[in-house]
Amino acid sequence: MTGSKTFYRGNWNIINKQMNLQDKLLVVILCIGLVLSTVGCMKKSAVIPITPPVIVTIETPNEVPDLPFGSWASKSILIPVSYDDIPQSTDSKTVDVTVNFSNHITKVSKYVYGNNANCFTGWMQDNLSLMQNMNKLNMGVMRIPGGSISDVFFWDRKAVYDNNYAVSAYDPPITDIPSTITPWVGRRIQAFENWSMGIDQYYQMMQTTATTGIVTVNYGYARYGTSADPVAEAAHLAANWVRHDNGRSKFWEIGNEVYGSWEAGYEIDPALNQDGQPPIITGDLYGRHALVFIDSMRQAAREIGKEIYIGAVCLEAAGSGMANWNKDVIARVASKADFYIIHSYFTNYQENSTTSVILDSPLKIGGYKSYILNELAAQGKAVAPVFLTEWNIFSQGSQQQVSFINGMHASLVLGELIKNKYAMASRWDLANGWNGGDDMGLFSYGNEPGVAQYAARPAFYYLYYFQKYFGDLMVDATSTMNDVLVYASQFTSGQGGIVLVNKSNTKQIVELALKNFNPGKRYYTFTLTGGNDNGSFSRKVYVNGNTTTAVAGGPENYESIKPKSSVLNGHIKIAVPEYAVVHLLVESTP
Repeated sequence: MTGSKTFYRGNWNIINKQMNLQDKLLVVILCIGLVLSTVGCMKKSAVIPITPPVIVTIETPNEVPDLPFGSWASKSILIPVSYDDIPQSTDSKTVDVTVNFSNHITKVSKYVYGNNANCFTGWMQDNLSLMQNMNKLNMGVMRIPGGSISDVFFWDRKAVYDNNYAVSAYDPPITDIPSTITPWVGRRIQAFENWSMGIDQYYQMMQTTATTGIVTVNYGYARYGTSADPVAEAAHLAANWVRHDNGRSKFWEIGNEVYGSWEAGYEIDPALNQDGQPPIITGDLYGRHALVFIDSMRQAAREIGKEIYIGAVCLEAAGSGMANWNKDVIARVASKADFYIIHSYFTNYQENSTTSVILDSPLKIGGYKSYILNELAAQGKAVAPVFLTEWNIFSQGSQQQVSFINGMHASLVLGELIKNKYAMASRWDLANGWNGGDDMGLFSYGNEPGVAQYAARPAFYYLYYFQKYFGDLMVDATSTMNDVLVYASQFTSGQGGIVLVNKSNTKQIVELALKNFNPGKRYYTFTLTGGNDNGSFSRKVYVNGNTTTAVAGGPENYESIKPKSSVLNGHIKIAVPEYAVVHLLVESTP
């Protein structure tokens, strides 16, 4: 502790001045009168004890650095004017939580709340209620065009159709790719093309939701292109997109999961390639190609007077079969890349995961970042930001992806991302296909039985309450129980924003001690829980007991639900139900 301030909360007056003889006589007379009146009072009632002032000690807080890319913004919140008044829990505590508001962890990036759009969900930008819900998420950033489509995406092409609406050609023509590659065009201007997002629709959606873009350019074209110089052609395609974008997108990725066998460009036919590339991609090859992209794209940005940031694709962990991928990529691009990109779906592919497996998996996030930073350190390279540009769970078989458990997982991921100082993250994805409940979409795409098109899934509510009631500065918080996690913050406007996650199957009574915080009169809570449908993976979420009348989802009136509120008297004691997330807003006093 480098220093402290002590505040006395009470009504104490201290007289400290020189007195003349007349003043002294007056004080003596007053004291005699006070003694006599006190004796008289003692005959009628007991002596009223003097209550000492409440002392709040505020330690000098530590400083935290600014975030890169201008990704921090101050955040204020208004105290709710309407609430349901409830008494504080009187049950015996089972968990102690301590929040130290003077131990600052990090500023909170406004870009960790991002999401992915994708082509195959069609034109979403003209759905007013969907855009309103997306606006409430304050995503900050939207990733386009989405996943593996990126590596076959020709942003500047239109499709030419025959009388049967089959694609007969492209405008401008695409003549330098193998017949095994089916291009995905970026110009969708005819009404019947509304089944697929185009770049105009993306930009309308970004404008409506006040987000910047993170654009994944077509790196695969540099591999499967059959021209004399496919790398230059692909880099030119990307640079022209930078020009067309004209500063609407701040971040740019060179390809999507290009290390994966499922990706266009991972393996090519050497007989069709004219610049001597190997059949299977390597980290060194990708790194060399990435430098060409970076130079072309930066030149385009300079021409239009815009600043962009460009990232390279890395692996989040060892064991993928590409053991040297990060080492070779970083060796090539470390002086040129602005950030490194990873993806994670946390649970094993197609695993019918249990709740504990899912809810334990976000703790991997710190290790993912370390895997990148350790390689940078090993090569003597400068530390660089890490972006998690796709995340969700692979779990399937019990409708885990559309359940409230996936919402709890989302809360944990956000908390761990912030704690581990990630600069940006975007969840996969805004909408998808039902597929019997194996659907990662935040909104129902319209083929889910009993659920309206674009109705919000449970995860939406967890993301909404987290970003709204979490401040702009994360502070230190600890819990005495491994199954009760806590993430704490403070708003620029002074209030405390705390998230409690109970991963256990039993109710916990949590007592919170707030250190170095000058509290106000009340605190407010929103508690998110699941329902009784679908076993362990309820497709409903309840917010302070409110939910939807549909078969799945959450309360449509989520913005107007009243918080529960209690008087703040000493420590805070809260009952946290099994498998619940509680968002706690605490008033502050200047």
